[in-house]
Amino acid sequence: MFDPVLLRTFLAVVQTRNFTQAGRRLGVRQSTVSQQIRRLEAAAGRPLFARDTHSVVLTTDGAALVPLADSILSAHQRAEHYFAAAELRGRVRFGASEDFVLTRLPEILRNFRSSHPHVDLELTVGLSGVLHELYDRHELDLVFAKRPAGETRGQLVWREPLAWIGGDAPGPDPGSPVPLIVYPPPSITRARAMEVLERHGRRWRVTCTSGSLSGVRAAAVAGLGVTAHARSLVPPGLRVLPAQHRLPDLGDVEFVLLGGTDEGGPVTALRTALLAAGDRLHRPL
Repeated sequence: MFDPVLLRTFLAVVQTRNFTQAGRRLGVRQSTVSQQIRRLEAAAGRPLFARDTHSVVLTTDGAALVPLADSILSAHQRAEHYFAAAELRGRVRFGASEDFVLTRLPEILRNFRSSHPHVDLELTVGLSGVLHELYDRHELDLVFAKRPAGETRGQLVWREPLAWIGGDAPGPDPGSPVPLIVYPPPSITRARAMEVLERHGRRWRVTCTSGSLSGVRAAAVAGLGVTAHARSLVPPGLRVLPAQHRLPDLGDVEFVLLGGTDEGGPVTALRTALLAAGDRLHRPL
């Protein structure tokens, strides 16, 4: 009833919020994506998306299918790995953004290592901008991170809004400089926050700079200020600031995969595992 091919297409649309972008990610035409979603909706007997020319939004039934699709595809992938004829060997130098420290990524990597025990996995966790630089210097084989504004490189995994987040302390006074908690350059969220505030004529001051998510979180919990962060990846103890604080909109951020061109090798296998993980990649623990 629920063909894995159709479920992969469904999750690609969920994560990119766009039929055309989902098609590019999957290597098929937009018309093919539309056809597969119609087939899945026919199998389910219910609409999964409410869509028009400007937006793609999950219905209640569509939202209910997301974790089920993820579970079905995970089981399907485990079966494929178990019955694979050849055992992969080699090394993968994988770079992952700080954003994923508190997500299901460790679980996904553990499953990958279990399925491919002869692959040496070397993990580098860092700022997205730094990981892009390491990839350009051929020091990483595969990178999963945010894409800088204006960049087109990499395969889009998902797109979502950035949000201003902070602790339980009162938010910034609209008449005072915005207290910023930031990563050091070349942080993508740092650059976006400062650019947006400048563009809207809002004064700001840096109250904390940290190279780790734990440091940024600690400063926010302590009430030192606010930070820009992917809305679905808000760390425990922090919250999205309400509209009453009148902070300017930060726009969207794109998470992409760079690399994975060894045709059937371990890098491609890890890339496939990350894409197949679907919604778990941006679901907090």
